[in-house]
Amino acid sequence: MRRNALACIAFAALIVELAAQTAAPPRFQVDPLWPKPLPNHWLFGSITGVAVDAQDRIWVVHRGGDSLNARTEMSAATKPPTADACCVPAPQILAFDESGALVANFGGPGAGYDWPRSPGGIAIDAKGNVWIAAAAAAQAPPTGRDAPKVDPATLAKADSHVVKFSPDGKFLLQIGRAQSPAGNDSKTGLNRPAALDVDPAANELYVADGFGNRRIVVFDAETGAYKRHWGAYGAPPDDADPGAYDPSAPPSKQFRAVSCVRIAKDGLVYVCDRRNDRIQVFQKNGTFVKEAFVSKTTMGDGSVWDIAFSRDPKQQFLFVADGQDQKVFVLRRDTLEIVSTVGGGGRWPGAFYGVGSVAVDSKGNLFTGENLEGKRVQKFVRR
Repeated sequence: MRRNALACIAFAALIVELAAQTAAPPRFQVDPLWPKPLPNHWLFGSITGVAVDAQDRIWVVHRGGDSLNARTEMSAATKPPTADACCVPAPQILAFDESGALVANFGGPGAGYDWPRSPGGIAIDAKGNVWIAAAAAAQAPPTGRDAPKVDPATLAKADSHVVKFSPDGKFLLQIGRAQSPAGNDSKTGLNRPAALDVDPAANELYVADGFGNRRIVVFDAETGAYKRHWGAYGAPPDDADPGAYDPSAPPSKQFRAVSCVRIAKDGLVYVCDRRNDRIQVFQKNGTFVKEAFVSKTTMGDGSVWDIAFSRDPKQQFLFVADGQDQKVFVLRRDTLEIVSTVGGGGRWPGAFYGVGSVAVDSKGNLFTGENLEGKRVQKFVRR
């Protein structure tokens, strides 16, 4: 009798495990009225990052006025204003509650830190602190009769740092120096870091140092002290230009554009190699585990811009934002097999233009941010 009972228990456990392995991919319905209208005639610029904190607040970072047309999109902010009503660039960091109401905002220059000329990704750590990557490319010197007199050598340098703030916008830490790019072997500097994530278990900051360099670099999240770094396949990164992506060529031994890094609950580290159209997976020490291509024939800006995990205990699904093909791919995390997609190209609710950021809340709802001319955040409710 006891043996039969144990057999039944084992069989039931097997059924549960098989059901988990064959779980249907999640389905979503766009909420066309999320978020609620911003106050003060504020307007989003190009969205560069979306993140969700432990209270299910949705944090957004955008490029602000640098990505808005002065004549048509922020005429109320020009001097003198060319229109009374529309519009003014919103603060570059904003937080929304689940209903879409604005609950916090800050951003801009301040004492003790260098505000990014153009921000990259955003991450919220377990303490609610806000991390921002500075991803601006090198700038050409200003020209024209009314151009300000600025040192051309300073303007020509790329952004090269990350900054950390408390949830209410108090400056806490900066790693790297603004407009002082360093190479792939640097232990103190960065070169156009694209995105970041924080490992609460070890209190370590992982940086996708990948728009100027080609590596993942890890720092102590409290002190900023260097820990380790690696390139594609866990090998040392190379400063040599790998050239243009060719989907018919053998996989590149170097990253081309490291646009995201995400740490799963099981400790695996997922890296977006955007212009190589692939995801690479590592252990926390940089040991290579596996890779998979997503829309491998995508050229230009590539297909793997950002990733997020589903919120079930095993994080069975991986969401991949593809700002070139204008959709979000849904993959099984264990096999990296594509099982469905969300959205498509367009400007109406549920469609995308330049979807470059993705995040998931505790209920499994999906949040996306659109870069380039998209300039929009959307919520997709899990059905």
